Amino acid sequence: MMNIMEINGYKAIIKYDPVIDNFRGEFVTLNGGADFYASNIKDLHQEGKISLKVFLEMCREEGIEPHKKYSGKFNLRVTPELHAEVAAKAAAEGKSLNQCVADMLKEIVHIH
Repeated sequence: MMNIMEINGYKAIIKYDPVIDNFRGEFVTLNGGADFYASNIKDLHQEGKISLKVFLEMCREEGIEPHKKYSGKFNLRVTPELHAEVAAKAAAEGKSLNQCVADMLKEIVHIH
């Protein structure tokens, strides 16, 4: 099971690693590895703050952009049946297929 933890405005994916019997956090929108570990959520949050601070300081010192760049474009492959259903939904709502899918994605990730 994956969860998202937000630390200082940055999102990290949290997973449990049974091999080391710890939770592992990894920031997903950064340009490099900034992961962190702890045995409980409170400590994981604290370790995440430390890891993020170290990563951002290193980027500043090295003159590296810390954030991944996203183009806003990606390809999505679905079945022809799903494509037809989404196209019908878009038409019924008076939207383009792109706008309909973008709206659905916003709803899923809770962006308004």
